[in-house]
Formats: sequence, structure tokens, C-alpha cells
Amino acid sequence: MNWLAHIFLSEQHIDFQLGNFLADPLKTRLWNHASKELKEGVRVHKIIDSYTDSNKIVIKSKARLKEKGLLKSIVIDLTYDYLLTKNWEKFCNIPIEKFSYDFYTKANKRAIYFPKKANTLIKGLIKRDLLNKYQDLEHLKIAFERIDLRLSKRLLARDTAISYYDAVCDNIILLEEDFLEFFPMLCDIVKKEINRKKIKHWKI
Repeated sequence: MNWLAHIFLSEQHIDFQLGNFLADPLKTRLWNHASKELKEGVRVHKIIDSYTDSNKIVIKSKARLKEKGLLKSIVIDLTYDYLLTKNWEKFCNIPIEKFSYDFYTKANKRAIYFPKKANTLIKGLIKRDLLNKYQDLEHLKIAFERIDLRLSKRLLARDTAISYYDAVCDNIILLEEDFLEFFPMLCDIVKKEINRKKIKHWKI
């Protein structure tokens, strides 16, 4: 799952949400004296990733794309965020525009108290409005192209994210069926790990 899903799958506490966001770019290593909520966000991020990577439905989604490919997991993560955006009202009782605005506002205020690298990552997320980059398939295509800009020439010679775009479009109905079956299952897993009183934004 990508940024939007990780922040949605968090308690409504800004440090928890930021821990869930920062876990990947910081390789799950937080700074000394990080808050309990930040650490909990990282812990839940690991649970989300572990469950997602081993889930049979997600594996089936990957198989709908190219037979072989180094970037299938990343492509499915981005595609699932697009499908979460498309089906947002099924899962969240806060409109996505307000959800992202509220997160950005709180994150911007909180980031000034974090180490420089974490601060820079949070400010970059806000500046590029990364929670709202999956409004349609054209935006998803741009996200694939953006991934490729960050890849080494060596990896680009072996695989590219944009090379999956046609397969994603051709299979989007089946991928959406996969997502709508998988995401409630993932929510059930996360519910067992967090305070249910702090996920009032969830519909499920």
C-alpha cells in the first residue's frame, strides 16, 4: 500500500499517521525520544506491508500484469491507492479533500519538531500534495513516470513503472475487484492492532 492507504490505516493522531508515513523512507528507524505514537505508526506500517506482500489477492493482482518484473509490487501499491481514491466514500466518512487538508495542516505544524530528514520528507509530501495524486488513470500514469525518474539507469534498463501502465488499464476492472475484496480484509487486520476508538473516520 502507498501513502494514502497508510495514513488512512492509522489512528487519528498526527504522530501515529506520520509514523506510518515515515516508516518506509526512514527504513523504520526513528530518532531518539520519538513519541510512542510515532513508534506505533511504524509498527502498524510493518504489519500492513507484511500482510499485503503475502496476501493471495495481492499476488493475483500482480499476476494480472507482466509475467516477470521487478516493479510489480510498486505498481500495485500505486494502483491500489488510485482505487482507494476512487472508492474513498466506501471506506471513509470524511471527504478525501478534507481528510488530506486536515492531515497536511497538522503535519506541517508537527514537522518543525522533528529531525531535518523527517521534516524534509513531510514538507515534500505536503508540497507535492501526494495524497491527491491518484484522481484518475492519467494521474496514475504520471505517478508511474515519477517513479521512473528516481530509478538508476541500471534498473531502468531492466524494468520501468510506465511499462505496466497499459496492463493496468487493460485489467483495471479486475484489479478493482481484487482491491475491493482485499482492502476490507486489511482493515480487519489493522483493527486488531490499534485503538478502535481512534479510527472514527473509518466506515468499515
